[in-house]
Amino acid sequence: MGSLGGLVALVTGASRGIGAAIAERLAAEGAAVAIAARSLDAHPHLPGTLRETAARIEARGGRAVAIACDLADPAARARLVEEARAALGPIDLLVNNAAAAFYVPFEQVSEKRFRVMIELNVRAPWDLAQRVVPDMRARGGGAIVNVSSASAAHPAGPPYDDFAAHGGATLYGASKAALDRLSTGLAGELCAHAIAVNSLSPVAAVLTPGVLALGVVPEAFRASAEPIEWIAEAALALCEPRTPRITGRVLYSKPLLDELGRAPRALDGGSPP
Repeated sequence: MGSLGGLVALVTGASRGIGAAIAERLAAEGAAVAIAARSLDAHPHLPGTLRETAARIEARGGRAVAIACDLADPAARARLVEEARAALGPIDLLVNNAAAAFYVPFEQVSEKRFRVMIELNVRAPWDLAQRVVPDMRARGGGAIVNVSSASAAHPAGPPYDDFAAHGGATLYGASKAALDRLSTGLAGELCAHAIAVNSLSPVAAVLTPGVLALGVVPEAFRASAEPIEWIAEAALALCEPRTPRITGRVLYSKPLLDELGRAPRALDGGSPP
């Protein structure tokens, strides 16, 4: 049945990349998975769709429902939770993976981009958590995993390296730092209800289609990129019921796996990749 048998998960940003990988890994352990992104269909520039993620899960015997949702729209977020609950049942696990990432010098950040970044990266995870926590509380527990980024860390300096000086990651990093603090704060508020909340980041860049399209990873660093299975396995570990539950932490994928003595497995739950 798997470690998540009988549980229902909601994973955002699951057309491709990290979100799709986490959804597939949770489904391989028995969770019924609602997956969300802006569209069910093809992106004009990036490979992968929600329909394809759902099809991979179902081809392995899992259960998935794909729901189109503009996470920048509060009404759409409400509909997302309602549709996921109607299709699969009360939500036990929430993975907030969807995010906006604009790497732009701060003078060039428009008001619209600022609003979109904060709405998607901070407000949407907060809102979705508010909407699913009553399900978790009623069912005696649950888990929320907020996918963050190493960009949340303060840049070291002076002197500053080239990325800090010219990478344009200030707003993105600030939004992810807010998500880290949101995670640890919610952990404190929800601990008495056996609801674990953690922030999880890759150790290094994961070369997803979106990351490659942004062009922010220098060629010299691509050889040390993180396999996507690491963060998928780490997210699974944070979703699994365990005593005591890991909660209230800002975590990185591979160090967490090392702490748990756990090797990453393939997304279908098979042998390590």
